[in-house]
Amino acid sequence: MSGTAGRWAGRALRRLSFGLMYLAKPRWDTGVPAPELVRAVAGRPAARALDLGCGTGTNVRYLTERGWQVTGIDYVPRAIALARRKLHGLEAHLLVADVTRLEQLPLGAPFDLALDMGCLHSLPAADRARYAAGLGRWLRPGARYLLYAFQPAPGLVTGLSRAEVMALFAAEFLPDGYEQGRGRPSAWYYFIRQ
Repeated sequence: MSGTAGRWAGRALRRLSFGLMYLAKPRWDTGVPAPELVRAVAGRPAARALDLGCGTGTNVRYLTERGWQVTGIDYVPRAIALARRKLHGLEAHLLVADVTRLEQLPLGAPFDLALDMGCLHSLPAADRARYAAGLGRWLRPGARYLLYAFQPAPGLVTGLSRAEVMALFAAEFLPDGYEQGRGRPSAWYYFIRQ
């Protein structure tokens, strides 16, 4: 199998795998907005936000209820369908799309905030630089980016070291904070778009 065909097959398998997880309630879907997000937007005026790998839309709903104009992206159609239901008539832009192809999406004006709770670490290493470049394109200077990612650990298939995350975003983002996650090896990373 050629490299391109192999990458396509891998993407299709990952999409199927995640799609199957959304037939039941995925273990990561707590229905509670991330406390780190709640702290990050407290006292900030509502603006435009982008939720990458938004899943069933818990954080999309939280931001929308507070007056933010939110775009949520997930590549699993069922996740987006569940997010639409969760909004209960609130307005948000939800897209079934690939976060490694952000430059091709019609997202409108630049965003003031971006959130990723567990999407980046699930991407193949070869796709992460495209994700970072696309994200940089859609965030205005001074915008905040919050990233939650697993860290490498025995028995975990996915995970990014702190050094890998910093290197991935070094060209366009300034680090603005770091917190070790709770439970499994993970961390929250906070960045400002240069």
